[in-house]
Amino acid sequence: MVTAVGIFGAHPPLSRTASAAAADLIRQAIGDGRLEPGHHLKEEQLAQELGVSRTPVREALHVLQAEGLIETFPNRGATVRTYDLADLEDLYELRALLEGRAARRAATRVNAAQLAELHASCRRFEGLVGTPNLQALVAENALFHEVILDAAASERLTGMVHQVVVLPLVYKSYIWYSPEQATASYHYHCELVDAIEQRDAQRADDVMREHIDAAQRVLAHHMGGAVA
Repeated sequence: MVTAVGIFGAHPPLSRTASAAAADLIRQAIGDGRLEPGHHLKEEQLAQELGVSRTPVREALHVLQAEGLIETFPNRGATVRTYDLADLEDLYELRALLEGRAARRAATRVNAAQLAELHASCRRFEGLVGTPNLQALVAENALFHEVILDAAASERLTGMVHQVVVLPLVYKSYIWYSPEQATASYHYHCELVDAIEQRDAQRADDVMREHIDAAQRVLAHHMGGAVA
């Protein structure tokens, strides 16, 4: 059995706690841009598309509001939260701190399988630079950063990173990457792998922060803000 398609596409009936599963699906739709900033979230429509009652949808929206992904207004319901450039710059600063910490931890905890996957990711990323397959490039970038989080071996740190990464993705800074900027990202990835492989925790931290700062500057430029 598959539920109706719509914003969330075809998916099996929600088998976990309905409110938690609904929150996951809505969060993912916000993260990949299917639900854009300012989009009005109607409980009845969401419930129909997710194949659940309105109660778990309402509970899911409360969770997402607490995470800062949506906002609610009296008599107006919920909308995907809109952030200005200053808010996003703050999120990128937090992301640089958190992912820098993750890279530092990864340099002292990484195993052989994780190192092999990081090297493989760099090879795949290089092959995608300059191609029109932006979706694959974004997916490969996400995988690379996830392997580093996995190597860092901290559930708390991983959860905090995920929370501050979703909103910048909503604004799709990656769609503005020129081939030159994608190449720069590739080189950052290679530097990170080298630092982690050499167990150089400080260098891994520094390179990751530079990498995130560079992504923030791309976003600031295209949102009309000053580049720090």
